[in-house]
Amino acid sequence: MPARRRPTLIVTLLTILSLTLTTNATAQGGDAPGDQLLRTAQALFAPLPDVAANLENPVTDTKVELGKMLYYEPRLSLSGVFSCNSCHNIATYGVDNLETATGHGWAQGPRNSPTVMNAALQASQFWDGRAKDVEEQAGGPILNPIEMGIPSQEFAVARLSSIPQYAELFAMAFPDQAEPLVYANVANAIGAFERTLITPARFDTYLGGDQSALSDLEKTGLQTFISYGCAGCHSGTTVGGNSLQRFGVVESYWEATREFVTIDTPTMGMDVGRFAVTHETQDLYIFKVPTLRNITRTYPYFHDGSVWDLRDATQIMARVQLGRELTDEDLDALMAFYATLEGEIPAYALQLPVLPASTTETAKPQH
Repeated sequence: MPARRRPTLIVTLLTILSLTLTTNATAQGGDAPGDQLLRTAQALFAPLPDVAANLENPVTDTKVELGKMLYYEPRLSLSGVFSCNSCHNIATYGVDNLETATGHGWAQGPRNSPTVMNAALQASQFWDGRAKDVEEQAGGPILNPIEMGIPSQEFAVARLSSIPQYAELFAMAFPDQAEPLVYANVANAIGAFERTLITPARFDTYLGGDQSALSDLEKTGLQTFISYGCAGCHSGTTVGGNSLQRFGVVESYWEATREFVTIDTPTMGMDVGRFAVTHETQDLYIFKVPTLRNITRTYPYFHDGSVWDLRDATQIMARVQLGRELTDEDLDALMAFYATLEGEIPAYALQLPVLPASTTETAKPQH
């Protein structure tokens, strides 16, 4: 993974440069500026699909319905209090809007909870990119002692197996398997549900060719976003989420965010990023580039949730990544562009499922 970071960024930046030169050349031929911007945007970004497909875990109606139940299922936590939705609340665009996550025993996690919306389209999961997809990611928090606290895969399977309806639902969702209720399928079902959490926005309509979907100010923001090089990292379908990059190219990120961290803020002053996974020096302060889809709703920002205001976060990124200061006019335009990335949450995902009843044999919640 680390070896592919810089080439990806260089290729994207070269693409932006090439598109800029092409745009200038086309402009001399009399092409409309709006057409030029649209073509550049279409080359750098892409509309959202209906579903984030996975050939290894096909998305089926029965699997998605089971996954939705498990996503909202508090009995997948040792205490019976926490669920996936606790940290990745569907109603608040897949985040908890806290600096860092609260988990089992009210422990405070070290990092901000990334959004689950459109996450299945990203190249990796977690801030340090340690999971390849949402299926692998879904199995992690359940067993994490400071997240959901389940002591083992066997414990989780035993608890679900003691609920008769779950045995039936797993058999329906995985009909070709002799033992459908296994821990891998817990993650597969949740992953299938998450693959439907796609939030189409006005920006997708624009990328489809409807230039009236964006206002003049929003288009100015898009042009600013591209010309300043933001799309060098925040590109593709999810406008980010496709590479791992150093946070703090020009200046250390913790110096730029210091004024936003107070004594009562449960954040770490310095996070080594992917280095904690690989222990390789080149991975110090390397983080996954977050998606900017729904960025207006997924505050607070950065891996430590240290910054609450999107204007501040944008200015900090310009400072530590580009070494420049944005004007108020630049920020106004960028905020307008960000608003076009706010999409619609699937209505069915917002409808709470009726969970199966426990039996007297169900493992009792522990605190």
